Amino acid sequence: MGQGALPDLSIRQLEYLVAITESPTWAVAADSVGVSPSALSQGLAELERRLGLTLFERQGRRRVLRPEAAVVLAHARQVVSLTSDLTRWANRVREGYEGAVRVGMIDAAAVVHFPELLRDFRARRADLELRLSVGPSGALFADLVAGRLDLAVGVDPPEPLPGLDLEPLLVEDLVVFAPPGLEIGDPSGWGPWVLFPEGSHTRLTIEAGLTALGVTVELTAESHQPEVLQAMVELGLGWTVLPVSQTRTEDPGAGPVIGHRQLVVAVRSGSPLAPAVEALLADLVEGRPEPPSQY
Repeated sequence: MGQGALPDLSIRQLEYLVAITESPTWAVAADSVGVSPSALSQGLAELERRLGLTLFERQGRRRVLRPEAAVVLAHARQVVSLTSDLTRWANRVREGYEGAVRVGMIDAAAVVHFPELLRDFRARRADLELRLSVGPSGALFADLVAGRLDLAVGVDPPEPLPGLDLEPLLVEDLVVFAPPGLEIGDPSGWGPWVLFPEGSHTRLTIEAGLTALGVTVELTAESHQPEVLQAMVELGLGWTVLPVSQTRTEDPGAGPVIGHRQLVVAVRSGSPLAPAVEALLADLVEGRPEPPSQY
């Protein structure tokens, strides 16, 4: 072995060395590492050969560790301990209990439909880092395609999204709200409107529902936040349409259901999922809630 070369040691040989120093006999040491006494002896002899050192000496019928081998033993204990830690960590990652999961959800999914599921998932995996991003569906799906998220829950897009696999979760009613003091009445008298921003998946569904009723969509304001839209309605700035899950159902200004939106969970097509992501996906699909009823 050259002066600067490292000896080709195996972790198994170092494990044998630790076992023999922590066991009363070679037979017990061999049993603790799952080999025969002869295999243990051969492994330790190979360790001595690769180190170029004599680690054991005879004392009668016993072989004991030489005092100068203490440095080798200390190193072996450290390597075996760190390797055991690494093995335990790798097992927990494979089982979905270590690492990180990057999840994107629209506000209704994060706050209304799945908060208990997320809390339970975190409680069962205390060492797993759950990174939650809340935003509109289009931005979340774009982040998922780009690899910035591992999983996303949003509104079913109007057109298929290349690179994503979608699984339906639940359907929500979309309800008309009128400003205070106004009767819902004939749809021809509805408006003007405060709605989700243009291009929003929910906005597209709302506009389709209103158009089907012969309503002209004249816009006065936009917001991604349902509570902001409802506040604008209460200020008399316009009418709106909101998912029933994100409204105060006792509001006297609430009107008919004019459409429905489908929530889906998405992952990248053909991409192997980390075990923790698979576990969360299974929880979402198996634990999808019943859609909230209107009033």
